Amino acid sequence: MHTKQSAWLRDNHRHEVLGTQRPGRLSVLRFLARYPIFLLGFGPPIFRSQTVDATTGVTDFWSILQIGWLTLITLRAIYRLVWPESILIPKQIRSILKLAFFLGLLFLASSLYSGSPLVSAAYSVFYFFTLICVIEFIVDVYRNPPNWVECLFHLRFIALFLFLAVVLVLPISPQSVMMGAPGLGIRLHGGTVAPMPVVCPMIAIISAYIFLHFLEPRPRAVFFFFAGMVGTLATQARGAEVALLLVFSLIAMDWARTSRRAGYMVIFGFNACIFLGGAIIGGVGGGRIWSFFNRGQDARGIESASGRTEIWKFVIQYCMAHPQGMGYVAGFRILFREYFTLEPLLQVTHIGNTHNVFVQYLADAGWAALAIYLIMLAKVLALGFRFAAKRAPVSFDLDSTSRHALRCALALLVYFLVEGLDISDFAAPLRIPFYFQNLVIAIILGVSAQMIATSRIRPT
Repeated sequence: MHTKQSAWLRDNHRHEVLGTQRPGRLSVLRFLARYPIFLLGFGPPIFRSQTVDATTGVTDFWSILQIGWLTLITLRAIYRLVWPESILIPKQIRSILKLAFFLGLLFLASSLYSGSPLVSAAYSVFYFFTLICVIEFIVDVYRNPPNWVECLFHLRFIALFLFLAVVLVLPISPQSVMMGAPGLGIRLHGGTVAPMPVVCPMIAIISAYIFLHFLEPRPRAVFFFFAGMVGTLATQARGAEVALLLVFSLIAMDWARTSRRAGYMVIFGFNACIFLGGAIIGGVGGGRIWSFFNRGQDARGIESASGRTEIWKFVIQYCMAHPQGMGYVAGFRILFREYFTLEPLLQVTHIGNTHNVFVQYLADAGWAALAIYLIMLAKVLALGFRFAAKRAPVSFDLDSTSRHALRCALALLVYFLVEGLDISDFAAPLRIPFYFQNLVIAIILGVSAQMIATSRIRPT
């Protein structure tokens, strides 16, 4: 422990000598004032028990607060984009931003045939607002790169803030943040305050990465890690649990490559998990564990993923006949109401979306939108993994924090993509998961842009 602490202190001293920033150097307020795009991660939280029907355009105080929050941040981004004499973005990043722009155009065009044109057009504008904030962030950090690990700390702080908001609301208005689960008591889903299946795993993933690479004192990382794990288990969301297990495996394998000792520890931990799992299955019984994992559902409910497959089947069949889709956000909510004869087969509550981000893009603007979204994600992942690799084209002493931030951001994005098979909030503006995914993508593109710029400077 003393050796690890000394290494952490030496690393901080190295940053001081080299003139780079250390993690946590900026206070939360100063960081958010410097990079207001992170304010989008707050949402802000909505303290109400029921959602507003987006198909009718009805709004309340919280909707106005959300729109005003996004508008102010976007106006600041537009002002900063207009101010510089030139905007510098590497070609690799521009190609991804162009795809995002064309995707927004498809959303805007879908308002022409949407069941609620005004609502679809409004959400399309909100999509472009977010894209403007991402572009401004990339332009800003390309000129003046931040301490990227510090971005992870503040991203975790935002998730912790939302987690705390749910915990505070729980004793005051339990119905706002939790719902009953047949045979298993309650599920702390977060309601409109904060999406717990996204917020809590983010806390656990960032803390686990920070713990393994000793980017902060380990007792603090352990505390936040267990807080995120407890919150994730309280959601009883199978998709979140499976996605989190997958991402932990990827983080462990990446850490195992750092040293032989780390590799031995990962192998030992993997074998220990196998023996422990076997002991639990033998003692408790495989049938009981399977029933607990599937929340006591029958075979029909398991096969249909709690009715989700019926929703996806409906969307695919509709888009086979109408390749342009249904209309951004509002289209599915209106058309699916005509097919509520399927309701006895469905166990998914609050059917206002497809419960799958990829199917949601298909429903929003058709096959073209889904194809562009997949290509854009593939290019982001390819660019990120290219520079996160140990043998990347860029090699310099000052990029250790950049690589740590890039690898952790990639882990978060992988979690979002896997969890996106279960929820579709990553596709809808004014939803907190939508902004978290855009923040993570902005970090990946920003770090990649910095490394591209450095690779051009080094030969000179």
